[in-house]
Amino acid sequence: MKKVFAVILLAASLYSAMAQTNNTHSSQKKRKITTAMGDKAPLFSLAGTWTLKAAEVILPDGTHITDPGLGKDAKGILMVDADGQYSLQIFRPDRPKFVSGDKKRGTPEEYESALLGLSTHVGHIKIDTANKLLQFDIDYAAFPNWNRTTQIRQFTLKGDELYYQLPATAGAGTIAASIWTRVKFK
Repeated sequence: MKKVFAVILLAASLYSAMAQTNNTHSSQKKRKITTAMGDKAPLFSLAGTWTLKAAEVILPDGTHITDPGLGKDAKGILMVDADGQYSLQIFRPDRPKFVSGDKKRGTPEEYESALLGLSTHVGHIKIDTANKLLQFDIDYAAFPNWNRTTQIRQFTLKGDELYYQLPATAGAGTIAASIWTRVKFK
């Protein structure tokens, strides 16, 4: 568990290094972001900085509730560059601090709360506007099972608000959803 927490910090550093050196994907590949139909995207519509407005769970009966794992005051940032490279972090702000004050000396409960109270990953996004789908090609994630995977999310983009939802969780039938607002700089 201690090493997993270190991966979180490493992921943010890796994203920064990838953006500066383009060592993960060549510039030519990044410029060829396409829709599912194979058309070149003239301008990446999600480029910019987004802040999390809400993290929700949709119950099988259609009721929307606050995601209990992230809490009602979840904080997050999504940064997307013009080529679709992204970094996404969502945190539960009321996670308890480690009593020892040292991230290498946490209790099992502290590690559990630290890890389950966040969702973070980096990679590249592709947009299929015809089918209203986002494709997250994840390079690295705090949850290591997501490393080098592709995930699809249904989305809507209305002005400066982005809404997307994950497929229903197996067995539980719940759907995680995120609502983001684009940051407007002066």
